Amino acid sequence: MDLMEKLTILTDSAKYDAACTSSGADRPGTVMAGCCHSFAADGRCISLLKVLLTNYCVYDCKYCVNRVSNDCARAAFKPEELAELTVEFYRRNYIEGLFLSSGVLRSPDYTMEQMIRALELLRHRHHFGGYIHAKAIPGASPELVRKLGFLADRLSINVELPSERSLTALAPDKKRTDIFSAMSEIKSGIGENCRDLAIYKKAPRFATAGQATQLIIGATPETDYQIITLASAMYKKFGLKRVFYSAYIPVAEHSLLPALNQKPPLLREHRLYQADWLMRQYGFKAEDILSPEAPNFNPYLDPKCNWAVNNMQEFPVDVNTAPLEKLLRVPGIGPTSARRIVAARRSGRLGIAELRRIGVVLKRAQYFIIASGNDSATRDREMIVRALIDPKIYSFGAEQLSLFQETPALPNVSEFNSLDEAVEETVLCLTQSL
Repeated sequence: MDLMEKLTILTDSAKYDAACTSSGADRPGTVMAGCCHSFAADGRCISLLKVLLTNYCVYDCKYCVNRVSNDCARAAFKPEELAELTVEFYRRNYIEGLFLSSGVLRSPDYTMEQMIRALELLRHRHHFGGYIHAKAIPGASPELVRKLGFLADRLSINVELPSERSLTALAPDKKRTDIFSAMSEIKSGIGENCRDLAIYKKAPRFATAGQATQLIIGATPETDYQIITLASAMYKKFGLKRVFYSAYIPVAEHSLLPALNQKPPLLREHRLYQADWLMRQYGFKAEDILSPEAPNFNPYLDPKCNWAVNNMQEFPVDVNTAPLEKLLRVPGIGPTSARRIVAARRSGRLGIAELRRIGVVLKRAQYFIIASGNDSATRDREMIVRALIDPKIYSFGAEQLSLFQETPALPNVSEFNSLDEAVEETVLCLTQSL
């Protein structure tokens, strides 16, 4: 098998890994699935070669296209082949870095040794200084995890499924303890390296871009509340930079998995990313967004608007006196505009015109704030709901949020004469469900 055939197979096998910003970049000389984008520590958007070292795997995870029982084309790079291929793409300016993962070949330790060998060739023989994101293999020895961390800019280990019960049922070869032990090892390595760098500026750097993980959404019956509670706990315990959520794409027939004709729950994935952003940037806790009594996202409203509608006693907020934490709870006010408000009001009272110039999204915020010259906010709940309905629900095909739990059916735009009629029906469904 020639190198391009291997590249085609192994970039296609890597497309289900969601721990990158986007995929499918069409660059001359590469296959479409071979490039993705991520962000460097300085904020630059960079192109990465997204590939597996091998899609041979000794594990039989029921949800995975690369499972040992699946009849698919298989390939494996030699470490030398992968290193040379990456360098050639880099020299031609097709990519600025590498995203490397792998199936489990023989054993976790053997696979990690092959990955480490490929990265050592890149860093030391070819003097490759580009960005590298590497997926560590759960169950590998701590020494190998540490060695990989000194070669890669970012490490990640996929938790995959939100509960140990689901992992045991669908991926019996994987153990939750192995995953979390490796994540603890990475966190420990990052902490030690920070202390070393504070003393020795030329100390080798360990995973300076931190660590991340991925959760598959919709393959198992966990609620959204369970998922964001797990994500919140991992952020706190392991110091993660990101948790990535991947809507499950049915690739196998199994009694414990959704049917092959079931659409991926893209709207649910979208809501999880919105909730994740609230936890990381807005100071929300998982229990603020959802609860055991209301464990799934509202399909019609984004999580922040849904929280605001259900906590009207917290509003209106006076933008001229409210602390930063209160401002961040207002729909339409983000971290940047909240900081601008706090800075600008030192020079005088702010009105609607000033808020608009600052960047506040008044289409949403106007129902929850009072400002100079506008000292009253509407309390008409139905009107607020009508104004806050997320138009993006229609771009997701008005699909059902959960594969396992009944939710209100979303109106299909094609069944109405106009979008206004669809919105009317949506408002009716929403006010009944709140």
